[in-house]
Amino acid sequence: MQLDSHIAAILATFLLAGFVKGVTGLGLPTVAIGLLSLVMRPADAATLVVIPSLVTNLWQMTSGPALRPIARRLWPMMLGIFAGTWAFGGVLTGSHASAAITGLGVVLLLYAAFGLLRLRLPHVATRTELVLSPVIGAATGAVTGATGVFVIPAVPYLQALGFERDELVQALGMSFTVSTIALAIMLAGTGTLGALALSSLAALIPALIGMEIGNRVRKRVEPTLFRKIFFAGLALLGAHLLLR
Repeated sequence: MQLDSHIAAILATFLLAGFVKGVTGLGLPTVAIGLLSLVMRPADAATLVVIPSLVTNLWQMTSGPALRPIARRLWPMMLGIFAGTWAFGGVLTGSHASAAITGLGVVLLLYAAFGLLRLRLPHVATRTELVLSPVIGAATGAVTGATGVFVIPAVPYLQALGFERDELVQALGMSFTVSTIALAIMLAGTGTLGALALSSLAALIPALIGMEIGNRVRKRVEPTLFRKIFFAGLALLGAHLLLR
């Protein structure tokens, strides 16, 4: 009975996370890892997210015509993501589960604050970008390696680079894809990925179903209201993880 309820919780989580991704264009790993960390180790939650996150973000990354220019512009950030993830992966996969949960709670609260308060970083000039991109990448990788979530500081930073809307969607997809690959390599190195690879593949099905439902709902709901609900939910989840 306990196993059945555990499986049901995983399926429901990925259905919801896919739905959020379909409506807002982001949030699948953030929602999934945040919710799954309530019932399992953050490392296991991050492992289950790998394949759904990789598939959905690869699609987002390749869905526009600006992939090569974005890659030429952002490659220092992408290298930083790999370095940071590898350096801090021990927090997520080692004996520091409580630290990972605390870090996850902090990240969710920060991300929710940016969304609810509509905070924006100042525009980043080209000269500053050359220096800042690898630093932001390394910081994003550090957060990824420690918590499995890769939205902070990548999302606010990419929003500050002055991309057009479609380019920003692709740039976010690239950052999320690289972060997922870096996370997968790190998890594979510790043996965590191999044990849950099939479960991660199975989680892709409810995630895609949720995305399709979310895509249809997006045409009928007010996006601003849904985003407020989404970020308020993340804030509550982050606070709950911190209280644990």
